[in-house]
Amino acid sequence: MNATLAVPKQSENYEVQISIKQSINALIDELMVSLPDPSTLTSADRRGIIARYSAVLEANFIYWMTATLIAVQAEEARPILLENLHEEVRDAHPAMLRRFALAAHAFPNDTDTLAVHEDVTKMRLFLGRLSGVQSLAAMAFFEGFIQKFMAYLADLAAAEGSTEMVYTDVHGVCDIEHTDGLFRALALESAVNPLDPKEDILEGVNILRNTMQTAIFGQQVVLTA
Repeated sequence: MNATLAVPKQSENYEVQISIKQSINALIDELMVSLPDPSTLTSADRRGIIARYSAVLEANFIYWMTATLIAVQAEEARPILLENLHEEVRDAHPAMLRRFALAAHAFPNDTDTLAVHEDVTKMRLFLGRLSGVQSLAAMAFFEGFIQKFMAYLADLAAAEGSTEMVYTDVHGVCDIEHTDGLFRALALESAVNPLDPKEDILEGVNILRNTMQTAIFGQQVVLTA
């Protein structure tokens, strides 16, 4: 059963933001603890993780952040998302990721892409509902996870003989600020456009953590609470 979190009334907004952040950070930590020990992985295992991660991120991250920007109604939250997108485009982060994958001999092939196809499709359909609060929660989770995942990803690439670490170096630092910004945007959006209490604020979070489980283990894995 996926994790859920009820959303109290707007008068409890501050407390709920703390609760949401704690819940999301706990899910990130849970996912990090589940990572396989690199010393137990084969070269094919390492290549697969890097390739599937690249298949998820390169073609989708800017799309996901743009969809979140479209969904958000809080005017003060929009500059936070625009700054993130500006940096992604200005510094060509997809190109950074592609260089990283190529240097690790892990450019995604059709098998890698199809492994994450179902999860990526679920995320696209979820974002298409244009729920600002749910979308921001999902992206805050993802940015927070990526920041913590970078050292592990770099270790996998180094074990494959790569020295191209610009992508992991940049995201290991910038995503700290990005994550904090997304949590601020989440608080702003919740005040202006609160989520219906019947909805699960962590719906998109659960889709993304299952997506990363698929990327890491190469198969559909549904996490439980």
